[in-house]
Amino acid sequence: MKEQNFKNHPRFVPLYHYVASTLILAILVGSLVNLYHSTEATIYSASLITALTIVAALNWAFLRVFALKAQDRAIRAEENFRHFILTGKPHDSKLRMSQIIALRFASDDEFVALSQRAVNENLSNSAIKKEIKNWRGDYHRA
Repeated sequence: MKEQNFKNHPRFVPLYHYVASTLILAILVGSLVNLYHSTEATIYSASLITALTIVAALNWAFLRVFALKAQDRAIRAEENFRHFILTGKPHDSKLRMSQIIALRFASDDEFVALSQRAVNENLSNSAIKKEIKNWRGDYHRA
């Protein structure tokens, strides 16, 4: 696998992010057009198709949200534990989740100092990632 850095660390799954989203959008538009043009005899089935498409779209979105929330919890626990190992203290409670997620890419050498700077200077996740000198890749994220 290619070494991660600031420029290539976002993960995109083409079948999920591009193909599935485009197909769901096309099906939703098609089902709404079908519902609009339905007659009294076909409105029930057209309504069911539209409802099922909306459920599929919500399911598609929530599957990603739920996976990311579970991943965020794991990252928070891992990075808090890493901070504890390095310093003997847990992370500062003022760190936002987005900052903790960005800090996971920092090497142990710069992690503690960058964590403190993130709190003191209220650094954004992007600013934190740009400050990292020795990138620690995360190759197992969802």
